Amino acid sequence: MSDYRPLAIRRRNDGGIEIDWSDGMKSVYTPQFLRDACPCATCREKRTVPTDTNPLQVLQPADVVEMAVSTMEPVGQYAYKVFFSDGHDSGIYTLEYLHELG
Repeated sequence: MSDYRPLAIRRRNDGGIEIDWSDGMKSVYTPQFLRDACPCATCREKRTVPTDTNPLQVLQPADVVEMAVSTMEPVGQYAYKVFFSDGHDSGIYTLEYLHELG
């Protein structure tokens, strides 16, 4: 179990979230920041493996959707599964990871 516990989690007007932690820290996460930090295997691989880009593609598919955190579901007492407006939902964000990102 985590040393850090969220005391309050609030949705922000920008579609992101805000967490008050048991150690007194307050974290604010924009939706794009959380999406870019997704810890799932697919996203981690995309961040580390160079990909060939299409020079004619102006926008990435995620660029045409306004990014927001749609919902969050607890995973046991140690993490949250975050659902994004672009349909991505495979990341499990541990409390330690969320605290570190904050």
